[in-house]
Amino acid sequence: MDNPDQARIVQRMTMTQDILIVGGGLNGPVLALALAQADHKVAVIDALPEQARSEDGFDGRGYALALTSQRLLAAIGVWDRVAAHAQPMLEIKVTDGHAGAGPSPFFLHFDHAEIEEGPMGYMVEDRHLRPALLAAMAETDGITAINERRVVAQESDHNGVSVTLDDGTALTGTLLVGCDGRASGTAERAGIKRTGWDYGQTALVCAIEHDRPHNGIAHQFFMPPGPLAILPLTGNRSSIVWSERTEQAHRINDLPKEDYLQVLRPRFGDFLGDIRLRGGRFTYPLNLTIANAFIAERVALVGDAAHGMHPIAGQGLNAGLRDIGALAQVLTEARRRGEDIGFPPVLERYQQWRRFDTATMAVATDAFNKLFSNDNPALRLARDVGMGLVGSVPGLRRAFMREAAGLSGDLPLLLQGRQL
Repeated sequence: MDNPDQARIVQRMTMTQDILIVGGGLNGPVLALALAQADHKVAVIDALPEQARSEDGFDGRGYALALTSQRLLAAIGVWDRVAAHAQPMLEIKVTDGHAGAGPSPFFLHFDHAEIEEGPMGYMVEDRHLRPALLAAMAETDGITAINERRVVAQESDHNGVSVTLDDGTALTGTLLVGCDGRASGTAERAGIKRTGWDYGQTALVCAIEHDRPHNGIAHQFFMPPGPLAILPLTGNRSSIVWSERTEQAHRINDLPKEDYLQVLRPRFGDFLGDIRLRGGRFTYPLNLTIANAFIAERVALVGDAAHGMHPIAGQGLNAGLRDIGALAQVLTEARRRGEDIGFPPVLERYQQWRRFDTATMAVATDAFNKLFSNDNPALRLARDVGMGLVGSVPGLRRAFMREAAGLSGDLPLLLQGRQL
């Protein structure tokens, strides 16, 4: 136990896995579960201690999961762990207007009864989803969790990939996957550049309790400074994602609770009765950042590491889960054919599958934000007429609903609820 060479022995330790995943937030664990259930050996590296990622106190954060994202979580065995805490989104109402002046008479109303598949999505709180993923990982063979460690170096060649952790541990594998967010160190070390810009907006995120039931209805209210999303949680509670100009957002977030509510109330309205803050308050700077490539030599990027978008359509996590479904399917099918899963043609299949869909979504969210986050009278008339047109044509309305539910495009098997 007093061996003076112990530190050097530990530093020389090497672990070998099929796939190394950097990032243990949400995308990393989901990808690990999908891959492990298809018999890949996976290591998940995260800088935070597990306890910090599994605390179950309510802090106000929630996720809008599209129907296909719920199917993926069911396919990897996680949905049953959170289903009792999930709030179905049965309707979506989209309006345009000014704070305190009420919405425009032109609006969009999507009702899940118009599509056959069921609710368009579900709201799940972070305090339920994150611990469920960690518990599932702990119970799944083939997953090694490495917590409180940072990757400080990575190398790849035609034989494989290796990473060095901040304690000197070396890990080797066939493929490295970056699930480490918009400032992805994995992408930077692989030499992958990014394209994007800042919106000059910051999202204020919190949860509120209200007197009246929300009836499973999600609201998106577009105002000149930015949109306000009111997303139903279980009980008489809703999650708020509220975009403002950055300077104004920081001023608002620094206010005492009651003053914060006084700013929110005219934007929120009184349709749910009186409102009260629940949990914490958060701010997130809003920008667009797209990796110029989703792959490099024995490297693939997933989620925000590949594409960070404006939350205007609530597709950030859902786009990441589509990446996961596509990557897991490509890798599993390649291995069954006897291919090297880190071989460039294999990774190119993943990039081709996801690149167009991601670019389309990025362009759409960017255009929507620019169209709605202003008070130009001509643009205001155009968007109101456009919403009225979509709302009045059943075929267009159902197409938008299916897009919101994640049902359009070339769906990976997991997002169809099928096993790999």
